[in-house]
Amino acid sequence: MVVHEVKLSRFVKAMGAIAAAVTTVGVSVTAVMSQTPREIKVDGSSTVYPITEAMAEEFGKSNSGVNVTVGISGTGGGFSKFCAGETDISNASRPIKQTEIDKCKAAGINYVELPVAYDALTVVVNRRNTWLSSITVSELKKLWEPAAQGTITRWNQVRSTFPNQPITLYGPGTDSGTFDYFTEAINGKSGDSRTDFSSSEDDNVLVQGVSQDQYALGYFGFAYYEENQSRLKAVAVDGEKGGGPVAPSRTAVETNTYVPLSRPLFIYVSERAAQRPEVRQFVSFYLSNPQLVDETGYVRLPSEGYTLARQHMDDNSYGTRFTGSTVGLSIQQLLEREAQP
Repeated sequence: MVVHEVKLSRFVKAMGAIAAAVTTVGVSVTAVMSQTPREIKVDGSSTVYPITEAMAEEFGKSNSGVNVTVGISGTGGGFSKFCAGETDISNASRPIKQTEIDKCKAAGINYVELPVAYDALTVVVNRRNTWLSSITVSELKKLWEPAAQGTITRWNQVRSTFPNQPITLYGPGTDSGTFDYFTEAINGKSGDSRTDFSSSEDDNVLVQGVSQDQYALGYFGFAYYEENQSRLKAVAVDGEKGGGPVAPSRTAVETNTYVPLSRPLFIYVSERAAQRPEVRQFVSFYLSNPQLVDETGYVRLPSEGYTLARQHMDDNSYGTRFTGSTVGLSIQQLLEREAQP
């Protein structure tokens, strides 16, 4: 009888220890789960990427429990993921297209459209290029229009005083908002372009290509030029409106003299993501720190622009205000468009 009581006592103690261990493990798992960072998924434009990445980095310094991931798949690629519900925020270097609006609507994806900056889309050549300092919109069209494919292949075909040397062209891929904007601004229709050029959704690849080829010409966002100006030369653009060639710069964008290659940049926030406090916090941080726009090489909006954007976010103002072209749209016109109900 004593033996059985001893065994029973040991059994009770053993079970108590096991129960305590299980409880401890349960508490530990719960604690680990509670410490898992909340994730905000962003994808889209390589042009807007430097701004959003800078915002995410600074936001993370005071919000360690939130992990903001930023991908680059181009504006079009970003909208494909966004309208499939795979991302929370989409970076865009052009407004959402009607086909993308329809896809989002079919999937039940609503969104707030927020302008965040302006860009001077920049035409660049190699630093060893000694013959080109400015180019007209007509010459850019002659070089990039669909009819140029296989026919305009040498520099002296663009301008007779240029050398009789082959041109190597670099530009964004067809999923890029920069491609869409450039082709509309220069060739008159979004997507109309020769296709025999080296393309990439990653602007760093384009920078690398132009910087290594004396006879190259390419185009991408101003921030990538500014970051690599020791390796590249920006070309002034003559919009043929009587003002002569204008070099890309913040001042030229602010005064609306760099036309037609100044353009607004956007982020789109899904309605479902906007219900999450961490997303609201990140977007509020984004719109409250325009100095980071300056630091990444782009042009910040006037303060009223960010006030309006915050208002749209606070009011859950869903949909787009940009169903038409944004080519040549000044900052003031952007703000007026945003102010419309």
